[in-house]
Amino acid sequence: MVSIRKELAEYGLSPRKKLGQHFLIDRNILAKVIRAAEVQREDAVLEVGPGLGEMTLALAQKAARVIAVEIDSPLVERLRQKVSDIPNIKIILADILRVDFSSFFHQAGKPLKVVANLPYQISTPLLFRFIESRKLFSNLTLMLQREVVERMIARPGGKEYGALSVLIQMVSHPSVQFFIKPSAFFPPPKVESAVVRIAWRDDLMMKAEDEDWLRQVAKASFSHRRKTLANSLKHSGISLPPLPEKRIEKAGIDPGRRPETLTIQEFIRLAEVLK
Repeated sequence: MVSIRKELAEYGLSPRKKLGQHFLIDRNILAKVIRAAEVQREDAVLEVGPGLGEMTLALAQKAARVIAVEIDSPLVERLRQKVSDIPNIKIILADILRVDFSSFFHQAGKPLKVVANLPYQISTPLLFRFIESRKLFSNLTLMLQREVVERMIARPGGKEYGALSVLIQMVSHPSVQFFIKPSAFFPPPKVESAVVRIAWRDDLMMKAEDEDWLRQVAKASFSHRRKTLANSLKHSGISLPPLPEKRIEKAGIDPGRRPETLTIQEFIRLAEVLK
């Protein structure tokens, strides 16, 4: 792997704190990420935040097609020069939070695998976007802040358990692959990272058209963690039916419980009675 520092200096570039840029510089970690993604020759891969393209080039050796989305225009200019003679790589200048995922699906002609080193500040909203568009993706292999990954896999009763835990586990089986020390990046972040693999569930826990409402209910339930479930919902601003406590009891749930004690199945019942 070419020295990231040297390459950045050569092109007059530097990591942009505003974009949360931390470039992966450990070749062993890069190889482990690609193995965790289980990329096959017939796969189409969506890479988010390719940076200087080290992961992009490695993915292109494994996959049929790589679509890499980068928001930093100077990096995109450099990337396009770097991969100009590699036909199965396409570099797109765009904000991943605003792109039309369906266009990538149509280009590939199949669901894509996602491989990404996500900037910490966009990880949660982007995860929700992936969930909403999951029919377009076969699975996700993501490098994230360790704290976010621990929230994704958390079980009821712990302080890490929250709306993200409920929504991720409702639609997928997240599994931690390994953890990454800050020294594997330039510049090193202040926290550890983790690689998580997200495989979608085959058994739907609720109807797709009801998921948005469940997401609202879950977020509202955890909006005031120190309050009881009923009080948190009341103070969240979410639209509730008359006598919400009675509805909650109808779902077999004590309105005086703390939100973090509810299982995913109980949140589903809660959303159904509050709809």
